[in-house]
Amino acid sequence: MSEPLGIALVGCGTVGGGVADVLLRHPERLAARAGRPLALRKVVVKNLAKPRDVAIPRELLTTDLGAIHDPSVHVVVELIGGTTTAKTVVLDALAAGKHVVTANKALLADAGNEIFEAARKAERAVCFEAAVAGGVPIIRALGESLAANQVTAIQAILNGTSNFILTAMAEHGMTYAAALAEAQKLGYAEADPTLDVDGSDAAHKLAVLAQIAFGVAARPHEIERKGIDTLDAVDIRFADELGYTIKLLAEAWTDGAAVALHVAPVLLRHTDLLAQVRGAYNAVLVHGDVVGETLYQGPGAGRGPTASSVVADLIDLAVGRAQRTFAAAHLWSGMSKGFTVEPTERVRSRFYLRLLVADKPGVLADVTRILADEQISLSSVVQHEAAEDGGGPVPLVIVTHYAETGRFKAAIAQINALASVAAPAVFFSVGD
Repeated sequence: MSEPLGIALVGCGTVGGGVADVLLRHPERLAARAGRPLALRKVVVKNLAKPRDVAIPRELLTTDLGAIHDPSVHVVVELIGGTTTAKTVVLDALAAGKHVVTANKALLADAGNEIFEAARKAERAVCFEAAVAGGVPIIRALGESLAANQVTAIQAILNGTSNFILTAMAEHGMTYAAALAEAQKLGYAEADPTLDVDGSDAAHKLAVLAQIAFGVAARPHEIERKGIDTLDAVDIRFADELGYTIKLLAEAWTDGAAVALHVAPVLLRHTDLLAQVRGAYNAVLVHGDVVGETLYQGPGAGRGPTASSVVADLIDLAVGRAQRTFAAAHLWSGMSKGFTVEPTERVRSRFYLRLLVADKPGVLADVTRILADEQISLSSVVQHEAAEDGGGPVPLVIVTHYAETGRFKAAIAQINALASVAAPAVFFSVGD
């Protein structure tokens, strides 16, 4: 059998511990599949004395980041997260002639150009299957299995925390706050869940997928996003009444040479494949011009699923597949696939619109007039009977036919200015 592939693990938290556990518990299985042993040489941690549920040999543990330069190390696995120290570790590893495996979607989205250029100069590979959708092999699917296709659209549930919360609200009638608390209790949400629930995490992942599928280098702040942190349970109920389920989707569409990207709650018909993805699971629906529609679904985060993807990358490096794939892919290289990112204003969609309006004659006429002026027609209107005491504002729900996003937003600005509208309009896209 060939020389072992030496591995340095930087970070031994939830995912890092899972990777170490797989490497130490299944050496024979991994060696048989890689054609050579996968040898854990170094594990860099912050605190040597911290209790760990993985029995890592004491001689492998160190607090010295310089340990990645050990000549017996061929691959550095970065699992500390963030975009500061992690970036330094990755660039140092590449400069030292080491391959890199990472699960850090934020780092790739923020500094992919610099990192991949450094890798090409060093003639080394960067592998990142675990960076998007945890245990779902979507990176490999887009880069290899669907290589005969030009992807034309991606619709994806990329954040398990948000999907768990939305499932709890829809199926158990929980408020957003109660569902979030339950997610934190079960370990699906961090103590500070902001990046998950405001759409940032999904935007980072969408930026990575957009690079692979379309060759566009979209920075996360350039992706329009709306999270679920302001979602009201009343919209869950109205959506259900209309036959829809609300999901936080990361979406990309092509229109000729233009790509539009956004992250937002979307109303999907109950029968839609993505509408049926429950709990903390992730799913990615890919439309290819040759294959048609394919769906990839599975656990999107956590120790086991993410560790599974990391170790798969290590096996690919040991076999030599990853190096060839990396060289051929030209990711974050500036080599155009002919696509550019455009604002979502030109995207045509159907919309769900909820207004809180005065219960008096003429209000609906005022709203529909504004929509008509922007060439937006109505598909359905829901207005429940007002309470017997009357006097207070009532909800008005409208679902539109297809319209340009820019024109719809222009209509919303005018509707919000009406004296009869008691609160800012709430609106979401509606899937086919």
